[in-house]
Amino acid sequence: MPDLLVVGGGGQLGRALARTRFADGLTPHLADRAEVDLARPESIADALAARPYVAVINAAAYTAVDAAENDVAAAFAANATGPALLADATRRAGLPLIHVSTDYVFDGTKAGAYDEGDPVAPLGVYGASKLAGEYAVLSGNPRAVVLRTAWVVSPFRSNFVKTMLRLAAERPLLRVVDDQRGCPTSADDIAATIATITARMVADAAAPAGVYHFVNAGEGSWCDLARAVMAASGARGGPAVPVEPIATSDFPTPARRPANSRLATARLTRDYGVSPRDWRLAIGEIVAELVTGTAAR
Repeated sequence: MPDLLVVGGGGQLGRALARTRFADGLTPHLADRAEVDLARPESIADALAARPYVAVINAAAYTAVDAAENDVAAAFAANATGPALLADATRRAGLPLIHVSTDYVFDGTKAGAYDEGDPVAPLGVYGASKLAGEYAVLSGNPRAVVLRTAWVVSPFRSNFVKTMLRLAAERPLLRVVDDQRGCPTSADDIAATIATITARMVADAAAPAGVYHFVNAGEGSWCDLARAVMAASGARGGPAVPVEPIATSDFPTPARRPANSRLATARLTRDYGVSPRDWRLAIGEIVAELVTGTAAR
C-alpha cells in the first residue's frame, strides 16, 4: 500500500492521524522523534530513503509557548530550520508536503476571524518560529500546504480539556480566562482534514497549495470551553465543578497570547470541500472518550 510519512507521529496530532481513515489505500507511517528529528537533517534523508512514500505530513513542532521565550534556538530549530530541510527534501523527492501551523502567527487584534491573507504579526518566539517555518515550507516546496489551526484538544497527550478534567477532580472551582476568544478544535477533525488534503494532493499534481485555515466551527473563550467540558463530563458521570471567568491579567504568563484566535475556513471549504462541524460536538466526543474510556464515534 502507498505510504505516508508522518513526522511527529508520537504527538497529539500524530496520535489522531494514527486512527484516521485515509482514502485510496494510503497508510500513515508514524515517525516519532527518535526516528525523524527535525534538528537532525540526516534523519530526514534516512526516513525518506527507507520506503517509497507518496506524501509527507509534518505534525512535529516545538509547542511549549512559554518556554520558547527563553529557548529561542530550540524553538526555531524545530519550527523553522527543520521544516525548511523537510521542504527541500520533499521537493527533491517530488512529494507533496502538508505542514501544520498555528493561529499564533497573528497578533489577535483583528475584530473578526482571520483570513489566510491577513497580515501576520506574532507576539512571541513560538509564533515567530512557526511563521518562519511557514515561509520556509512555502518557498522550499511548491506542492506544500500550510494548514493553520488553533486551540487543539484531544484524548491524547497534554491539552486544555484533559487539564480541566484533572483539575475538576481536585478542586471545587475552576478560574479560567474569559477575554481570549478562539475556535476550540479537535485533533481528530484536523487529522480527517489532513487526510482529505493528502488524498487530493497525491492523486492530483495540480491540487491547490498554499496556506489554509482549519478549526471547528463556532467560537468561544477559554472559559466557555471549560464550561462545555464540565457540562459534557457531568452528563456522563465525570467530574464537574463551577467555572469562574477571569481576565488574562489575572493569569500572567511569560508569553503573550492573541486575544483573538478565530480563523476563517472558507478557503478550505472552497478548494477542498471541508466543512468544519461545531466545536461543541467535537468537545462532547473527546470528553465522552476520556470519561467513559470509549470513543464516542
